[in-house]
Amino acid sequence: MFRSNNVAARVFERQIFTPAPGTSVYCARRFYENIVPSHTIFDVECPDIVFRKFSDDGQYLITFSRNLKDLIVYRTTWLSFPCREHDCPDHDLPSKANKFESFFTQLYSVTLASNYELIHKDFFLYAEKNKFGIFATSTAQIQDAPAVGGAVQGIPSIEKITLHLVRLEDGVILDEKIFHNDYINLAHSLGIFLYDDLVAVISVRFQQIHILQIRDSGNLVDVRSIGEYCHEDDELFLNSSSQFVSMPERNRAHNAGNGLGNIRHVAEVSFLSCLKQRLLSFIFRGIWDEEADPAIRMQSLKKKFYYNFPDYADLVMWMVQFLDRHHLLIKFGSVDGVVARNTENHTAFFAVYDMESTEIVSFHQNSAEDLYTLYERFFDHFHSSMYSFHMNFLSTHSNNVHAQEQFLCNKSKANSFPQFVKKMLSSLPPNCQSQSPSPYFDHSLFRYDEKLISATDRHRQATDHPIKFISRKQPNILKFKIKPGPESGSVDTRPKKIFSFLFHPVLPLVISIQQTQFLQPPVVNMNIHFRR
Repeated sequence: MFRSNNVAARVFERQIFTPAPGTSVYCARRFYENIVPSHTIFDVECPDIVFRKFSDDGQYLITFSRNLKDLIVYRTTWLSFPCREHDCPDHDLPSKANKFESFFTQLYSVTLASNYELIHKDFFLYAEKNKFGIFATSTAQIQDAPAVGGAVQGIPSIEKITLHLVRLEDGVILDEKIFHNDYINLAHSLGIFLYDDLVAVISVRFQQIHILQIRDSGNLVDVRSIGEYCHEDDELFLNSSSQFVSMPERNRAHNAGNGLGNIRHVAEVSFLSCLKQRLLSFIFRGIWDEEADPAIRMQSLKKKFYYNFPDYADLVMWMVQFLDRHHLLIKFGSVDGVVARNTENHTAFFAVYDMESTEIVSFHQNSAEDLYTLYERFFDHFHSSMYSFHMNFLSTHSNNVHAQEQFLCNKSKANSFPQFVKKMLSSLPPNCQSQSPSPYFDHSLFRYDEKLISATDRHRQATDHPIKFISRKQPNILKFKIKPGPESGSVDTRPKKIFSFLFHPVLPLVISIQQTQFLQPPVVNMNIHFRR
C-alpha cells in the first residue's frame, strides 16, 4: 500500500488509498517501520518486584512482589517533561527519567497468597473480553507423594493449588478455584489453556480435564470433567450397576449357610477411565478396519494392538488445548515425560477429543507425518484462538513467507527428518498466551536474530552485544537496537546471567531485565527502551 518510507507521506497515502479487504490491520502495522524505540535509559531505578508481562491489549503491566505474595499492577503513562527551547530533542533527559515511576503508574496492590502459598510467577492468563486476569498460587511441591485416591504413581503432589480470577481494573478478587493434593503444571501455562470464556485445567495427578467457564459476573463455573467419566451421568450409571457386582453382607452370610462360602466375592472392580477406554476403542477400530481378511486382521491386531496394549493403557495426559469450543487436542505420554524438562526424546501421542459426542476423533504418534503436514501448513490453527484479538497477528511459518523460509532452512539442515518431525511436534500443544503480539516481532517488517530474541516468552542467556532489528523492506537499514544489561557492558563474567524482554503490544516501549541466575538475592538490572 505505502510507496514511501516517510511517515508523513504514509499518513497522506492512508487517507486517499483504501487497503484490500481484510488487510487494514496489516497496513496499519507498517507504520511501526517508522515508529521504533530510539532511546535507552540504562539502570532504571525500579521497585523490588518480579516482572511478568504486559496484558495482550497493553493496558496493564503485571508484576508481583519479591516475596511472591502480592499482585502489583501498573499502567503505562509515558515520560513527559517541559522544555521551552527549540532544540528539545537534543537535550539530556531530566533526572526523573531514570525512575520507573516516570513510565508507569501503580494502580493497586492486592494480596493473593496466604499462609504457605506463593504466587506462581510464570503463570498469568488474560481474558481480554472482560478484562479479567487468572493467577495461580500454590504450596510447595512434594516429589515422593504416595498415590492415593486414584492418583497416578510417580506424579508429584501439591497440597493446595488456587486459581484466582481478578478484575484487573480495580484488583477485586472475583472468584477462586481450589485443587487439593493435585498436580497442575503451571510453568508457562503448560497445564491450563484459555479459549474465549472457557478454561481447560488438566490434573496430571488424577488424570482429569476440568472445563471451567468465566461468566460475565466474575464467577468460575464448573462445566464438566473429562477423564474418569465422559458423560455427566456416567458416575450415576456405574454406581447403580455396582449393586449387581457387589453382594450385600446378608446375602454372603446366607450363601455361607448354604455351603457356598468358598465362592470368592468380587469386591472392587478396577476399571480404566472412560477417556482411556474411548482411546483404546478408537485404536482397536482403526487397526480392525485396516484389513478385510480375518486372518490378516488378527495378526495385525496382535502386533499393533495387543502387543502394545500395556503401553497404551499406561499412557497419561500431559497437556491439553482447545481447538474450538467443542474439540480438545490432548497430548499423551509416559509418566516419566510429565516431569521431564525436555520431552523431545519421549514418545508422545496426540488425540482430538469431541466433548459433545465424547468420542476420539483422531489419534497420532509424535512421529506421524500426516500430523506434521498439518503442523507445517496450518500452524495458525493451533495458535490463533478467540482469547485475544492481538494474538491473531503473530508471524508463523504458515502465514509469513519470511518465517516460512527460515523454517524450511532449518528443515533442510536437519540430519534426520523423523527426528525433525518429533522436535517440531514436541511444541504441540502450544503454551497458552506464550508469545508477544508486538509488531516488532512481525517478520514482514523486521529481521532479527531469533537465537537472541523472539516473540516467545522465555528467559535467555545474557549477551553483551546489542540485538539489532533490521528493516525487511530495506535490508541494509538498521531500524533500532536493544542492548540489555549495563551501559558499559558486563565486567564480572563469573555469575551466570539471564535476561528477558517485555515488549508493549502497541507502544514503542520495551523493558529489558538482566539478572543473575543463582545468586540470592538476585542482582537485577533494568533498562527501558522507548521512542523519545
